[in-house]
Amino acid sequence: MPDARTFPRSWQQESDREPQDSNTFDSTESIQDRVVRVQSDLTDIEAFYKVRFSPSRYARLERFFQGELNALDRASFERYHQEGKIDYLLLKNYLRRKLKQLKQDAMKDEKVLSFLGGFFPFKLASLIQARQNVDPTDGKTTATLLTQLMDHIALVKTRITKKQEVVEPAIALRASTTLIELQFHLQEWYFFHAEYDPLFTWWLSDPWPKMEAALADLANTIKTVALGLDPEDTNTIIGEPIGRAGLLEVLESEMIPYSPEELIDIAHKEYTWCETEMAKAAKAMGHANWRTALEAVKNDYVPPGEQPQLVKKLTLEATKYVKKNDLVTIPPVCEETWQTFMMPPAAQKMNPFFLGGTSIIVSYPTSSMSHPDKMMSMRGNNVHFARATVFHEMIPGHHLHMHYLARHRSYRQIFDTPFCIEGWAFYWEMLLWDAESWVKSPEDRIGMLFWRMHRCARIVFSLKYQLGEMSAQECVELLVDWVGHERATAEGEVRRSIMGGYGPLYQAGYMLGGIQLYKLRREVVGNGRQGMGEKEFHDRFLKANMMPVELFRALVMGHKLEKDFKSTWRFYGHEDGD
Repeated sequence: MPDARTFPRSWQQESDREPQDSNTFDSTESIQDRVVRVQSDLTDIEAFYKVRFSPSRYARLERFFQGELNALDRASFERYHQEGKIDYLLLKNYLRRKLKQLKQDAMKDEKVLSFLGGFFPFKLASLIQARQNVDPTDGKTTATLLTQLMDHIALVKTRITKKQEVVEPAIALRASTTLIELQFHLQEWYFFHAEYDPLFTWWLSDPWPKMEAALADLANTIKTVALGLDPEDTNTIIGEPIGRAGLLEVLESEMIPYSPEELIDIAHKEYTWCETEMAKAAKAMGHANWRTALEAVKNDYVPPGEQPQLVKKLTLEATKYVKKNDLVTIPPVCEETWQTFMMPPAAQKMNPFFLGGTSIIVSYPTSSMSHPDKMMSMRGNNVHFARATVFHEMIPGHHLHMHYLARHRSYRQIFDTPFCIEGWAFYWEMLLWDAESWVKSPEDRIGMLFWRMHRCARIVFSLKYQLGEMSAQECVELLVDWVGHERATAEGEVRRSIMGGYGPLYQAGYMLGGIQLYKLRREVVGNGRQGMGEKEFHDRFLKANMMPVELFRALVMGHKLEKDFKSTWRFYGHEDGD
């Protein structure tokens, strides 16, 4: 038997099809068409090379990203108009970020494969790739191979059980996920041949179900032994901080010219402002401090079954207000077709509050929850918290934004950034706080400030976690102590931040993106500085689709752009009253 711990360390390996990319710049291809083609090509490549850790997949994607970057560099940047230059810079930034992420994933998967012995995952991946190539298969040979590989899996399980293989929790979790993904792809491989090839079915009738069981068993062993978790555990929070160097890289790609420490300092300054305003609202409610006022606000919730009607009422209120004050264009179909759904109990562990976008998904207790969980969910989704976030989630926030994203320069959706999508929604929280015509009781102000403090805390805990300065549990405690979260909702927020598939800057993007737009609005709206009205500013942002806010600033202010553009906009400063 070959050593189960050996595997090819280099992923610079060509696939069997040996695709040839010219990656020459086509002068007849518009930059917009190039973005669309790159997105479509990438979708096809990732669908064909479907096994995440496959060397042929890594090699193919690296060649694609590097080839497109080389071709883009040969383009004549100066021949583009302003929108085209924006597209060029967006695509260049996107390809660079994807190439860096690819190499980072390869390093993580090398650790995963070392942990798994390497031999059997590569052999199973080769079966899946052969199926993709529609190569001929021999049932007897395949059955023999699966039988041999189960011996390797058993050896790996023994080494893990005896603690002869020890890795950090994030790699162990990734290994468990890798096995589940591998099992899924193998099921497709098996049913592609089964019954259509009678000899394949005959030979695989015994080893195939055993292989499925062996992969599932190994995944569970990793959870129970390497991670010390129950296989059904959905509560434990496991992540992998990227460190300061990693944060600086993603800040550069998001065009945020601040260090992590500077952003944390901004969050502290904003939190201090929130505390001052909280004290004012608490006093107006007759409370000596804002924490007792917050507890009173939490207890103002609707009875079970009435939350959807509350959300509907608040959505209609926000929509009516925006239309009455002519703040942004709301297309009739956008206003007409939003839908409401209920958040399943399991999903509420990751999303304790309602979500919005193309539809609104309402979090509220179900009869199956424990009494403490019911109370925490109702208190966390009270009337005043809801009023402060419905317009964030629906109109004029995410629902309106997503309507435009699908209809105006939709090819730019590939350049998704939280500083744009979440920044826009938080920006409206800032505007409606300022607006005297948006009527706010002291309780409503408490609700709005709760979320604003929450955005401050998100910057602090997400960046400090990525810097390795806070544990997941310390992040939970910060939300409970700093913001006044219910413990269950705090755990859900941290779980979502660390394990929800979001980027390391996603949580910071809410407040920082909102501050960027708020500052830009001051620069271009009113006072004759740019001659732009507020509605025009909002509509233009929505129609620009997805991009870092600094590039939108260059677009609306007509700044000269260079091919080697670097972010320089220092958007935060108290000298402007920010």
